[in-house]
Amino acid sequence: MQRIIRKISDFFSRNKAPSGAAKWKNTEPVIVPRKKHKISRQQIDKSALDVLYGLKRAKYDSYLVGGCVRDLLLGLEPKDFDVVTNAEPDQVKSVFKQRCRLIGRRFRLAHVRFGRMVIEVATFRGQGDGDGRKDRFGHKGRVSGPARQVDDSGRLLRDNVYGSIDEDVWRRDFTVNALYYNIKDFSIIDYAGGLKDIKKGQLRLIGDPVTRYQEDPVRLIRAIRFAAKLGFSIEKHTEKPIKKLAPSLRDVSNARMFEEVLKLFHSGVAIQVFEKLRHYHLFEHLFPLTEQALSVQQDDFPRMMVIEALKSTDARIRQGKTVNPSFLFAAMLWYPMLERKQYFMDEGFTHQDALYAAANDVIEQQVHRTAIPKRFTAQIRDIWNLQYRLPKRHGERAQKLNEHPRFRAAYDFLGVRVAAGETDMAEIFDWWTTYQEKDPVEQVAFANAVDKPKRNKRRVRRNRNFYRKRSQTADKKTS
Repeated sequence: MQRIIRKISDFFSRNKAPSGAAKWKNTEPVIVPRKKHKISRQQIDKSALDVLYGLKRAKYDSYLVGGCVRDLLLGLEPKDFDVVTNAEPDQVKSVFKQRCRLIGRRFRLAHVRFGRMVIEVATFRGQGDGDGRKDRFGHKGRVSGPARQVDDSGRLLRDNVYGSIDEDVWRRDFTVNALYYNIKDFSIIDYAGGLKDIKKGQLRLIGDPVTRYQEDPVRLIRAIRFAAKLGFSIEKHTEKPIKKLAPSLRDVSNARMFEEVLKLFHSGVAIQVFEKLRHYHLFEHLFPLTEQALSVQQDDFPRMMVIEALKSTDARIRQGKTVNPSFLFAAMLWYPMLERKQYFMDEGFTHQDALYAAANDVIEQQVHRTAIPKRFTAQIRDIWNLQYRLPKRHGERAQKLNEHPRFRAAYDFLGVRVAAGETDMAEIFDWWTTYQEKDPVEQVAFANAVDKPKRNKRRVRRNRNFYRKRSQTADKKTS
């Protein structure tokens, strides 16, 4: 009998309307006219305006929504412009034709392309069950493709039930991301109190935090990213369940988690993100091997290695330079790799074979959490391998190393190691810094002046072919 009651309870908890939907009936939106806010069309990307006006000409409602509206109000430059509309995906495609591509199963979306710029267009999400019946709030969902589906843990698997703007707002995550910019009259529409939260400088989930986190555990780390990026505090009810629900991140696909990790640490505030992730016990579910290494650090190492790598990444982003995911993962996994390498050395492996085996093991374990693409795992190995080749810089070796496609990343990585406290590598880093400042003729003379390294007694190679095969297997899993 208790089992039956529990099943009934689970059924209603899984199929209840999204938290916050009950407010929909009695909540009147705050509408801020153009004269009372500072968002101008001149600040909006031309491609986004083309989409908004294209839908408007086709007699559909269209709005800018989410982070772009929030950032414009805060005086920040948005990275993306997202559009929401009452047009369904097939109707969006009929408006923009070849420019438009429909994607997604969990959420069906339209991507409208203008050269390299892609504007994401979503249809208003509804709260019905999508089969034509009304839900408990009187909503009658329109559906295209698989409708709304939730698993046993409360995680949202599919959500292709369409509705109106009045319903869509309660499907969004944070109040500051639930602001709509209406292209018809250039007003801002606020249902959930996002404008007040922006003034307070706080991040607050719409609805019951536990339910919203269970629907999509990625919201746990999105809360950290937005709080760090915007300099906001996390509202107490939004903050309270984070530590307890942190293990639910393991249910997120490793492919999606890879993308989210890049958003976290390529946000320009990576150090703040790192500290907050560790505070809320989220980091251990993203980089478990790194967390283990951090828990037994000595003399601030390897923690300073991570900090210095993130500091370097933040600096590059501020300067408008590109950042490479392989550098981030190489830094995060450097110390776990060293520990594993030492294990193989103690087992009698040569240095090169131990490095090879350690890199395979560490990367293979990490891809279970974050599906690092094969091209990046190859670059991670190159960066690590070059750390042991850079000291061997006599004569022609220097030129060959300088021409290596991963030389610059390896050089920067060496600089991070020195900044983190590996003072024994400072002389080598300074040498390569000077080398790069010289012209080609001077470089030859400079490299020839370096003493040839003494050859160590060769050790017997063991199992190299075996670990090559393991490397190929690990790479196939990441591709």
